[in-house]
Amino acid sequence: MATPETAKRSRVSEKAGRFTESVIREMTREAMKHGAVNLSQGFPDFPAPEEIKRAAQEAIAEDINQYAITWGAKDFREAIAEKTKWYLGLDVDPEREITVTCGSTEGMIAAMMATVDPGEEVVLFEPFYENYAPDAILSGARPRYVPLRAPDWTFDREELRAAFGERTKAIILCNPNNPTGKVFTREEMEFIASLCREHDALCFTDEIYEHILYPREDRTVEHISMAQLEGMRERTVVVNSMSKTYSVTGWRVGYVIAPPDITSAVRKVHDFLTVGAAAPLQSAGAFALRLPPAYYEQLQRDYQRRRDVLVPVLEESGFGVFRPDGAYYIMTDIRAFGFRDDIEFTRFLVREIGVAVVPGSSFYSRPELGASQVRFCFCKKDETLEAAAERLQKLQKS
Repeated sequence: MATPETAKRSRVSEKAGRFTESVIREMTREAMKHGAVNLSQGFPDFPAPEEIKRAAQEAIAEDINQYAITWGAKDFREAIAEKTKWYLGLDVDPEREITVTCGSTEGMIAAMMATVDPGEEVVLFEPFYENYAPDAILSGARPRYVPLRAPDWTFDREELRAAFGERTKAIILCNPNNPTGKVFTREEMEFIASLCREHDALCFTDEIYEHILYPREDRTVEHISMAQLEGMRERTVVVNSMSKTYSVTGWRVGYVIAPPDITSAVRKVHDFLTVGAAAPLQSAGAFALRLPPAYYEQLQRDYQRRRDVLVPVLEESGFGVFRPDGAYYIMTDIRAFGFRDDIEFTRFLVREIGVAVVPGSSFYSRPELGASQVRFCFCKKDETLEAAAERLQKLQKS
């Protein structure tokens, strides 16, 4: 029988009470409910490459349908090592430095739970991809936030330096960045690396948009992995996935590259979180990661074209647009429309205009910081972007 003391006990953990369900995924449900064009959640609405799908079908037909090795099928880990060598120039041991996970989402939380102790601090740039703060909370860490400021999403070096201290365990870096589309410059990366070395801190680097970059005339836009920089190979945890590069977000196949001691810990956490990723999809992944450079060059061109279709539409519709240098998102300023905040605006947009976007407040530690912003994604078919453009014209009239 419950006593008065136990009756008062919450059935929900304090950790789970500190964050909400995903706003991004909620907006997809809202889009479906109201028949809106979904420019919120970052998944393509066009087919995955035929040859990659065929590789998965063949793997299933060949009965690759039972558990793979917990930390990843050997052929897939070898393909990851090969691609990392040609693209980043890094020699990675597929037996001791790679863990295959159920998407980069599991990769990040497994890596944090494997390395971060309760009470330690993790530095986050904001706006941030909405999973990172809950990841820090679930691993027992205290998040320390450092702002990225529009229009170029730059950070103040002294603010970042002040966020590092004796309890700093790591910094999380998403590069190219979700939600802003920022690509960190070499100088910025070197400064972040210097703080990691000075404070003996790790860097968790989310690189799932590594091939989606847009050239600029005024400066070089290039993908730099923190693991490439001097003194950072031994303190960097690279999180990546098949999702964005190969347009298979629903496959949930990701991976973590880390030094052997960290990899050993990640593998233990991963084993008891999910056991392992889908075996036939890992087989298809081994094929995908061995595609020639021409595949990635075409991917970049296709996304640049989509970006250049949507940006002028948003500008003509009245949005303040922060043009991205990478990834497939556009952050916008909505103050010209006169709504109270981003929540009110996104409700109006999905219900009255028929376009679903993500409220900017979901990317900040304090909602008011993102109250004048919303995020669009453009990983969509031409017909989808055209339908969104047609509906957004109603904003000018209203």
